[in-house]
Amino acid sequence: MSNPLPACPQCQSEYTYADGTLFICPDCAHEWSADSATATPEARVWKDAHGNLLQDGDTVTLVKDLKIKGSSSVVKVGTKVKNIRLVDGDHDIDCKIDGFGSMQLKSEFVKKA
Repeated sequence: MSNPLPACPQCQSEYTYADGTLFICPDCAHEWSADSATATPEARVWKDAHGNLLQDGDTVTLVKDLKIKGSSSVVKVGTKVKNIRLVDGDHDIDCKIDGFGSMQLKSEFVKKA
């Protein structure tokens, strides 16, 4: 039996169900209306501190000293970060910084190298 209902726009689960005018995902509890299910989602655009477009795999440089939460260490301005990965969320860059390890950065604190 095929499910004629749309997949969840957040987690892509195929186990959605209808409740009145809403669709509900039992996996992530996301709710959306039938009107928004037919609309095409806009592609997210990430920009650096100077308005340049960022893409996965770019190399960026920090434009501000950043304190590391839970540590007394600071990542200094001018630190080069290679091979970034763009993600949705508050901190929109996943990366590895030499000497510090895996980190999440905000795009507003970097510039494209």
